[in-house]
Amino acid sequence: MILNGSHSDPFLILGAHFSEPDPDKVTIRTFQPHAEKVTLLLGKLRLIMPRTDEEGLFEQVLNRDDLPDPDLSPFNYRYEILFHDGVVSRINDPYRFPVLLGEQDQYLFSAGTNYKLYDHLGSHIVEIDTISGCLFRVWAPNARAVSVTGGFNGWDRRIHPMRSLGSTGIWELFIPNLQENEYYKYSITTQQHEILDKIDPFQFYGELRPDTASVIKMLDHHQWNDGLWQERKQSLYPYDKALSIYEVHPGSWRRDPADPDRFLTYRELADSLIPHVKELGFTHIELMPVMEHPLDESWGYQVTGPFSITSRYGTPEEFMYFVDRCHQESLGVILDWVPAHFPKDKHSLGKFDGTSLYEHEDSRRGSHPEWGTFIYNYGRREVSNYLISNVLFWLDKYHIDGIRVDAVASMLYLDYSRNEGAWVPNCYGGRENLEAIEFIRHLNSIVYDIHPNTLLIAEESTSFYGVSKPADQGGLGFGFKWNMGWMNDIIDYFSIDPLYRKYHHNLLTFSIMYAFSENFILPLSHDEVVHGKRSLLDKMPGDIWQKFANLRLLYFTQWMHPGKKLLFMGGEFGQWSEWYCKRSLDWHLLKENELHQQLFTFVAELNAFYTATPSLWENDFSDQGFQWLDLEDRNNSIISYARFDKNRKNHIVCIFNYTPQTFEDYKIALPQNCKYQTVFCSDMEKFGGTGFFSTETCKPEPEPYGQADFHTTLSIPPLGGIVLQPVDKKETSKTDKINEVFLT
Repeated sequence: MILNGSHSDPFLILGAHFSEPDPDKVTIRTFQPHAEKVTLLLGKLRLIMPRTDEEGLFEQVLNRDDLPDPDLSPFNYRYEILFHDGVVSRINDPYRFPVLLGEQDQYLFSAGTNYKLYDHLGSHIVEIDTISGCLFRVWAPNARAVSVTGGFNGWDRRIHPMRSLGSTGIWELFIPNLQENEYYKYSITTQQHEILDKIDPFQFYGELRPDTASVIKMLDHHQWNDGLWQERKQSLYPYDKALSIYEVHPGSWRRDPADPDRFLTYRELADSLIPHVKELGFTHIELMPVMEHPLDESWGYQVTGPFSITSRYGTPEEFMYFVDRCHQESLGVILDWVPAHFPKDKHSLGKFDGTSLYEHEDSRRGSHPEWGTFIYNYGRREVSNYLISNVLFWLDKYHIDGIRVDAVASMLYLDYSRNEGAWVPNCYGGRENLEAIEFIRHLNSIVYDIHPNTLLIAEESTSFYGVSKPADQGGLGFGFKWNMGWMNDIIDYFSIDPLYRKYHHNLLTFSIMYAFSENFILPLSHDEVVHGKRSLLDKMPGDIWQKFANLRLLYFTQWMHPGKKLLFMGGEFGQWSEWYCKRSLDWHLLKENELHQQLFTFVAELNAFYTATPSLWENDFSDQGFQWLDLEDRNNSIISYARFDKNRKNHIVCIFNYTPQTFEDYKIALPQNCKYQTVFCSDMEKFGGTGFFSTETCKPEPEPYGQADFHTTLSIPPLGGIVLQPVDKKETSKTDKINEVFLT
């Protein structure tokens, strides 16, 4: 079995043995199928080892008394190998080292609670008994044998077979003298004697597609300089803070103009993307998946290496540099994370040891019919442990600030995208995936316990109860949920010709009915601008001016509405074409048409106004932070409401006109008997608007109107939004300074 690489414990044969054939003797064996000659180096001894098998098994028997030094461990020896091609190499014997994974770590793994599993499994450059090398561990409980293969052994699975650690299903081998950047895979022999070549599920780096080998990589090269950010984050409660997110696909945000097929590296993105986002005033960057994936067109959502930064854009230390630079510029970093499914590529996790290991064995639960992928087996402790440790890995090693969990709805329901009879009910006969629900609660609880202020965001499209409620209160335990209902309604509304919007007024107002049932983020994401859906600007009705005015009003509606904010790249300047993952954004538009630059200016100033106005974010998730002023004027498609800060000491009034018609002396309800002044307007000339609004102070009339006790009259611009603020109750000195700029 040694000769064909199918032994489950090669240490029983190879290495040094003191009990065979005589306890007073030491037998040392090595299998070197490519060797012409093997010399044993033991102290000052040089002993040519006899070949005991034509396949390449060499053996040397020594008397204990013949050892050169009684105090010298008989395990401290090396081989000098003369290969058939004339190359001579000196190596330490991998089979002279004891089991290195501690019993406690083995126990925690089997229990599903070894949350730093990434420190134990995978490949790690370590030093054992003063000897440097690489320690490999992989989970393959149903394999007949597992070997490490790579360029260092000619990809020959016979040379470095691993040792099984018994009931844990973990295989282990320390290979001396291996260094960083070596390519490797695991060669797995199944119970049916099939040979599978698999990448490391814990690889930290991999070859650039279409090649698939794992790469030995250390993650301690970068010297972090984000201590101030990390310290501040510990006390930065995110729910009552401004949160506006710029969503980015790193491979298509910008390409090298001199070589449009070349991706920008993480370092290049740090030098160009970060200043861009800072200028726009966003608080966070959200990256679509940067984990290794084989297919560009999957946008990163079909992950083969969950622990591996994709090699498309550079190395782990380059990505660390990017995150570090973001933090030094006070920008948070959120990663899209995909625990719902994984691709069926043969080199990846599927049928990893010849059995359904990471995926559920029943195809009705383990295979996704819509995406052609495998579904993780959330009920298996080791798989749950794998996924939880993966989130902690990105938080720990890469200092990220949050994750957005993709496709949560597909995890929650057993009948998701399945026809009748193609799914299996849970133990109570229901459609809820109880194992996935328990996994999600476990994940969120552990992450918040270790990293309390992490942004845990669910992309969940159903009315499942309590997505952003604490797990111990019956919720799923996320911090935030994407408001997909608002997104669908508002895009449907803005796609309608303003002449007919009065017949769809409920699309504007319905979202407030449930706005405080979850901690919502309002997304205008990549999913809304992909092939067949048109860009946001192109969705807007009307002529060119009306399209831009509508888009400004859409963003104004989003930023004033309760909930945090997310905008996909390209939306800030009005990308005309649909997003395509293999092409750069159309940056030339900023130079070719003033309306695009004016939209960019608008988004930047909208963000600045937002972050300077606590009424827009301190009380996002309570109905105490919101008051309708008038939601009934459907004939004119005008609504208005007030937003309040946490203590209701300060507020603003938001007014929206969704038609191209202008109004003079339009009656507006006001919540308090104080003077008001316009402090922001989406229709300003510098934004490309008409400038049809007044900056003069308006006085309320003590007469009820709409849903308030006071009212006044105002000029209302076309397809525009206005913010009023009490003159004598402006929120902060920062707001005063900002407003001077806004109205200039």
